[in-house]
Amino acid sequence: MTTPSPAAAGRPAYELAQVNIARLKHPLDSAELKDFVNALDPVNAVAEGSDGFVWRLQSDTGNATGVPVFGDAWLIVNLSVWRNTDALTAFMYQGRHRELLARRFEWFERVEEAMTALWWVEAGVRPTTRDAESRLLHLRQHGPTAHAFTLRQSFAPSA
Repeated sequence: MTTPSPAAAGRPAYELAQVNIARLKHPLDSAELKDFVNALDPVNAVAEGSDGFVWRLQSDTGNATGVPVFGDAWLIVNLSVWRNTDALTAFMYQGRHRELLARRFEWFERVEEAMTALWWVEAGVRPTTRDAESRLLHLRQHGPTAHAFTLRQSFAPSA
């Protein structure tokens, strides 16, 4: 017996993976980051309840602030999967997440290099931080391509 492909079963064949990393200005347990840390659980709950949300990386704490990325303790990572770019954009630029996005430079360093990358994964695939690091490095070196891109310059999934 063969298993139908996700597309044949009425599900999309691809989902959108996204990673964003940020360099902290202060330790996570500092008074300066209290508002950010206190908002993590509520914002993650909004993400999980959003139309088009599929999955997010989290540790036993319920978030990913302790998950290492690029071997740098001052970097934090957000890694998630969404149905498509429209779903991700809708979450990012409204409600509580938008409020926090407006305050990001209070908590995180301004960095010139790409700190966010998007790419398509087969439906059901959950990317690792190693995958995310590779995609970010590719975007930094080559700019937006079908392998790693941004919301400003996105690419359709290739079959």
